[in-house]
Amino acid sequence: MPISLEPLELAVQVPYHFRCPISLELMRDPVTVSTGQTYDRPSIESWVATGNSTCPVTRTPLTDFTFIPNHTLRRLIQDWCVSNRAFGVERIPTPKQPAEPSLIRSLLNQSSSNSTPFNTRISALRKLRSFVRDSERNRSLIASHNVCFVLLNIVFDFSHSTRFGSDELNHEALALLVFFPLSEVECNSVAYDSDKISYLLRLLFHSSFDVRVNSAAMIEMVVAGTRSSELRAQISNVDEIYDGVIDILKNPIAFPRALKIGIKALFALCLVKETRHKAVAAGAPAVLVDRLADFEKCDAERALATVELLSRIPAGVAAFAEHALTVPLLVKIILKISDRATEYATGALLALCSESELCQSDAVAAGVLTQLLLLVQSDCTVRAKRKAQLLLKLLRDSWPQDSTGNSDDFACSIVPF
Repeated sequence: MPISLEPLELAVQVPYHFRCPISLELMRDPVTVSTGQTYDRPSIESWVATGNSTCPVTRTPLTDFTFIPNHTLRRLIQDWCVSNRAFGVERIPTPKQPAEPSLIRSLLNQSSSNSTPFNTRISALRKLRSFVRDSERNRSLIASHNVCFVLLNIVFDFSHSTRFGSDELNHEALALLVFFPLSEVECNSVAYDSDKISYLLRLLFHSSFDVRVNSAAMIEMVVAGTRSSELRAQISNVDEIYDGVIDILKNPIAFPRALKIGIKALFALCLVKETRHKAVAAGAPAVLVDRLADFEKCDAERALATVELLSRIPAGVAAFAEHALTVPLLVKIILKISDRATEYATGALLALCSESELCQSDAVAAGVLTQLLLLVQSDCTVRAKRKAQLLLKLLRDSWPQDSTGNSDDFACSIVPF
């Protein structure tokens, strides 16, 4: 074997024994398997997860699947990183060790037992949340211990405030629960219970912003997780639920996770057509337009989808038309963020311009003609192109004379009206 391999995007050679035999990358969390071979933990875990039961190097069967941290090798790698810092090598952090199943079981038992002291239960829930944040492996391990059933019982045990004079235990359980997906049965168990929905609604207006965000996350999971249109409509029709969700999006201290949860919850609620007017009344159109630039890609797509949904009702059209930035922003977004974003933005413009002459003139002034002509030639979705064609047809009489004069032949050749 050579003493070293070619560098991986570094100005220095990485010793071969510091590289994982599977990924050929510098190991960050070296672990030793039963055959004595050492691999980077993510690589060997992926190898085993795909159904392999042999050692990748020796091809001999693994007698067990316990991965023992190779602390000596990890320290040598860290020392090597430090000594080669001048060549652009960054020191690998000391990895946090995965949680042990026995410890997870113990913490879940402590947190759920009414005989356990209050502070011990709080501490157990916080420790579990710390494990969840450490790695996806820990999250999967905790999920395998029926954690949702345990946490749902704690979250909706309303006796805690009477017994302990505080809802802190409920809040801690909720903060952990929102890390895990709920089954449809679990979603229905919450959705069918008006007391549970009322409790989540109260938490939407809690003094702690984190509690409010976690409540919105729970509401989104329940609404999105039930197939019953009746249950979804029942929840979205609850007074003030839109106010609480939209207030999260309005909040100036909203961090990325809060914005993500806020727009997911708002979108899930707005899928219920009968209650969209409540979202408009709560100020959703203005917040969506004002916050659009703050969303990450997937969240921007949801925000634009929500704009399109609200643009399909008269109250939504009126509210969006009143905001001076609505149409210019939608025009600017076309072909900018993603194919989905383009489709939703075009759909929203089509809905708005179909009902508002003001929106038509604003769209033309913002340069929508050029954007739409580019769109129908692009590789965007068929639905996006169809919406663009309909919008071009709708705006034909509003095109400036100089624009139509220069692009009549071009437009007619690509847009089959």
